[in-house]
Amino acid sequence: MTSAVYLNPPAGTWRFDAHSPSSDNSSTTRLTPHAFHRHLPFYDLSPLRSLPTIAASLGLSHVLVKDESSRFGLPAFKILGASWTFYRAICERLGVDFNKTEFLKPGALGTVAREQGVGGLKVITTTEGNWGRAMAKMRTYFGLDTVVYVPGHMVEGTRELIRKEGAEVPVVDGNYLDAVDAVMKRAASDKESLMVVDSSFEGYESVQKWVVEGYQTMLDESDEQVNLITGGKFATHTVIPVGCGSIAQAVTQHCKSGQREKSGTPASAVIAVEPTTAACLKTSLESGEATSVMTGASIMCGMNCGALSTTAWPILQAGVDASVVVSDSESHNAVLELHDFGVNAGPCGAAALAALRIACASEKKGLGLDQNSVVVLNCTEGARDYIVPT
Repeated sequence: MTSAVYLNPPAGTWRFDAHSPSSDNSSTTRLTPHAFHRHLPFYDLSPLRSLPTIAASLGLSHVLVKDESSRFGLPAFKILGASWTFYRAICERLGVDFNKTEFLKPGALGTVAREQGVGGLKVITTTEGNWGRAMAKMRTYFGLDTVVYVPGHMVEGTRELIRKEGAEVPVVDGNYLDAVDAVMKRAASDKESLMVVDSSFEGYESVQKWVVEGYQTMLDESDEQVNLITGGKFATHTVIPVGCGSIAQAVTQHCKSGQREKSGTPASAVIAVEPTTAACLKTSLESGEATSVMTGASIMCGMNCGALSTTAWPILQAGVDASVVVSDSESHNAVLELHDFGVNAGPCGAAALAALRIACASEKKGLGLDQNSVVVLNCTEGARDYIVPT
């Protein structure tokens, strides 16, 4: 029987070194993702909740949950990356400077598109759930239509949530990768369709940096909140779910940032979590090369992608300290436990707690999890309906 945990010891000393977000633009005043998000309606930082009972049961100093169950009125973190990427991609397509706050006004980019004679411009994307809903929500704000391709196994309830945001939702006979192919074909044949997806592959990698940048807002918030809750301590371990790898890449780059460490914030160990049905990161780490896997049905459908973004894989290979796979039953039990503590988690969000329990049970010493550890669980998804595993 294979272990549910894969340790990656070289990641302990690896540090990420890169320029700050938006450094590709030469403007004197640069719009950061966090400043952009503060311009959007209903911005508020998501809560960081302390779970002292769980921390005590696991022999840890703090277990903290970054609760993304209600971000901009949607039940997931995805809108942070989706909104920034939507904005940057449209600005680039229309040839306007993304730093100018005049384009942040509701409907402004749609007006520019009509002035340029491309009033029928549509953003097309694909999703396992929350990304597509977030992209659809931004269509109203920016005044441009959105088409969200979905895989055939997606439940009708999830499709309907995307439709309610005003998007067209074509259903593809196949999985997530088949839906990506459908989007690529449409973008190639239709000049008024702009492909914006949250994964990268050969020939499509530039957009992914915006997706990753967009998630920095959540991480900046978390750093400040951890410091306040713990009385000046820093996170020692961060647990993050993995689908295509975008949010895991953002977390890994942040937790292992050489520049951040030089400024006085110690690096944090990164523990990644995947469903047993789509453990592409763990499989890739074990083989030493990016490896896609065949997926199966899972209540953790937002993580059920089976392939890593080409831009995410090198960062995850270098910087993820451990990869943990969890079953649907383990995720469901974590959902129930978090609900008891007032955290409105869905299966993907609760997977982080399930992974922490597995890591403490089997690799506690190897991961340096002890009475001094401050662990941040990223609850990336709010509660939703799903079929309870038996």
